[in-house]
Parts: sequence; structure tokens; C-alpha cells
Amino acid sequence: MSAKQHPVELSAEDRSAVERVARSYRRSTRERLHARILLRSADGATDAAIAEQLRSCVATVRRVRRHCAEEGWQAAVFRRPQAHRKARTLDGAGEAQLIALACSEPPQGQERWSLLLLKQRLIELHVVDAISRETVRRTLKKTLSSRG
Repeated sequence: MSAKQHPVELSAEDRSAVERVARSYRRSTRERLHARILLRSADGATDAAIAEQLRSCVATVRRVRRHCAEEGWQAAVFRRPQAHRKARTLDGAGEAQLIALACSEPPQGQERWSLLLLKQRLIELHVVDAISRETVRRTLKKTLSSRG
């Protein structure tokens, strides 16, 4: 029934692209599975047969078929980019500056760098416009954990 609702038809060019994804070990398991579902669907197999052959569930097969019919094979195989993902406060260069700062001599009158001092210095140096003390702490914990 779902084969009639959402038929999968792949042109020769699309089919070769989907076959490359299905065979590639540089792709995720999910992408390879969805590509194999599309290939078997294009050959006319039923949802239940595809699910059994690929050790998946029928709902996954139906969902992949629907995405392919509505949005194209790329939407059915690849994940959508996250829409509301927040950008990192410190990129690699910012992290490097923070580490260099933390390993340098502390300011005059201070025995060591505090998180608040590091935060203020990063803002003074225009590495970031604003940063939380917690971000500084997490970054230092992540990068300086092996320091003895």
C-alpha cells in the first residue's frame, strides 16, 4: 500500500549516486541503510520485505520512501542541518589564546589566574565580545586536563 502512496523512482544518475552512498564506508550507517532502502524500493520490493532484508522496521522504510517522494533522495538519505544550533563562543584560535594566557604569568599582585581574570582578559584582548566564566572553566578543563 505504501509503495503506491510514495513510489520511489530514481533516474540513472540518481541511482548511481545512491549506490555510491550505499557502498561507501565513509558514510554513516544510517545513510547507508537509507540508501539501500531507496535502492530496494526503486526495484519494487514491498516495505515488509525491505525491512526484513535490511533488519530495519517497516516504519523506517515508509518514512524514507515518503521523504524521497516529497523532498528527493538527498533528503531521504542525509540528515538535515540543525536549525537552532548555537555557535561556539571560543573557536580553535580563541581556545589557543586562552590556554596561552592561562599558562603565562598572572597579573601583578595575583598569585595565579582566576577564571574571572581570564574572562576579563579575553574580553580586553578582543578575543570575544562576551564569555561566561563557565565557558572558560570548561575549556580549560577540557584542554589542560593532562597538565601536571
